[in-house]
Amino acid sequence: MNMDFADGMRAAMRLMQAQKLMEATRVIQSTLSGREQSEPTTKQAATDRAIEGHIIDLTAEVIEPEVMTVPEGEANIPSWLSLPPSVAVWARRMGEMVQTQGDTGLPRFSLEALKDARPGKTVDIPDGAQFLSRSFACAAGSRNYKLYIPRRLQESRRALLVMLHGGTQDGDDFAVGTRMNGLAEEHGFIVAYPSQSKAANASLCWNWFMPEHQKRGAGEPSIIAGITGEIVASYDVDPDRVFIAGLSAGGAMAAVMAATYPDLYAAVGVHSGLPYRSATDLPSAFAAMRGDAGPRGRRSRKSRAVADDSPRMRTIVFHGDADRIVHASNAAKIVERPKLGESIEGTESSSSNGPPYTRTVIRDQSGVVVVEQWLIHGSGHAWSGGSPDGTYTDPDGPDASREMLRFFLENRDCRP
Repeated sequence: MNMDFADGMRAAMRLMQAQKLMEATRVIQSTLSGREQSEPTTKQAATDRAIEGHIIDLTAEVIEPEVMTVPEGEANIPSWLSLPPSVAVWARRMGEMVQTQGDTGLPRFSLEALKDARPGKTVDIPDGAQFLSRSFACAAGSRNYKLYIPRRLQESRRALLVMLHGGTQDGDDFAVGTRMNGLAEEHGFIVAYPSQSKAANASLCWNWFMPEHQKRGAGEPSIIAGITGEIVASYDVDPDRVFIAGLSAGGAMAAVMAATYPDLYAAVGVHSGLPYRSATDLPSAFAAMRGDAGPRGRRSRKSRAVADDSPRMRTIVFHGDADRIVHASNAAKIVERPKLGESIEGTESSSSNGPPYTRTVIRDQSGVVVVEQWLIHGSGHAWSGGSPDGTYTDPDGPDASREMLRFFLENRDCRP
């Protein structure tokens, strides 16, 4: 994460809490533009800075004044602010959100936990294995990705797991933190690690909440799907054994991929993420991360899996109940309620060799487990059971990587 951005946002939120909206707005603008604060300049200069500043946090937004609409009644921004209306309106909405935080009963949203990020470690590659650097391009754009090929690759029913990193991470860091390459060596499957582009998001977050990146055949979903299809074709992967998982913004994007490409992926794993279409702009993204959709949220929309009669994509969810970046209530919203004919098994807790957790299982009419939800008690915004050499990991928690892989592969026919 860009810690200058985090510092700027913290300063802006403190000013908004103090009802100093003018000062907060100026801080937000300078933070978005990535420049030092200065006296107000012309509206054109301020607009230029906003367009330049693709500085995105875990909530990911690109400021584009030319296409953003200003609600009636909010367009008459005082001229002395010298700000584009979209930025000032955004600041005002952020102020409204901050003012209502104390009434929700939920923990305050905080960026402090992001200071725990540590430099990633170089990936160790065993003799005979490959960790290839690749690139994919299509009409929606291009992204680099890393591809791990184990020494002993499955000869039949070859599986592929696509792993989407969180904010401030990249493929190497995510591979180290999740230890997924080690599991690939054990089981002979391929792992792909697409990397977000800094040009698309300065904090390297997938743009999970932007409407243009929530559609099939467009934006980042089409790029990730293209990477997946390229690997399936090149390495003779079994189409029924293709899976996707992610952490934080990557978990939210994995949920997007499950909703927009249910024919491509057989199962999805979401760790510390958010539901599909839980937000469609920056204010609703912050609200969703806090666990409260708020008046501008889109949480009333049901996920594809619940809204129609199509088979539910098999889903496994991990979340720490002490997460101060993405509230744990998002885990239940990803799972949604049981569909007709599904049953919920009793929850079970365990505290052996680590923190206690609660695991909830949903089975379909045939008895197949279609949902697993793991709530790790006392864990924060981190990959459970991950390596301390990676960022955003909780080494003491249950092994999310191993449990996800077990869930993905445990049924002979993985696709619903």
